[in-house]
Amino acid sequence: MTITTPPVGGQVIGLAHYASRALLESVLARSGTTFNQSVALRAVSDNGGTVERDWLVGRLTGALKIEEPAARATVDEMTALKLLEEPTAERVSLTDSGRELFEGIRTAGNEIAARLYADIPAEDLATAGRVLTLVTERANAELAGA
Repeated sequence: MTITTPPVGGQVIGLAHYASRALLESVLARSGTTFNQSVALRAVSDNGGTVERDWLVGRLTGALKIEEPAARATVDEMTALKLLEEPTAERVSLTDSGRELFEGIRTAGNEIAARLYADIPAEDLATAGRVLTLVTERANAELAGA
């Protein structure tokens, strides 16, 4: 069996990810927010502002490919920082501070994306989105089977 190198592979995709993430990290550093915390803020915000704690831990482990203790530590940090509050033992909610922080991060992230994706045809972006979604699904399936 011959294995050929695809014209766009993991290295190219990874370099694009790390370059754009470095721009976001500079925004996060100004507010003292970690990348993991920003992912958690987005997950809670995108799901109405209140979620099950275990769901959020699962979302972090699945999205970031981190171990459960690291995900739980992120949620605990965020409650200690008063970005999240616990209305019940099983649920966490964005605080006003958490919501305000996330809106600032979201705005800055959108501005970064607008600059990076400017002048790329919509059809190319749609194709890239479909391909990367498929690659992610395949990688996740392999990880689940490992």
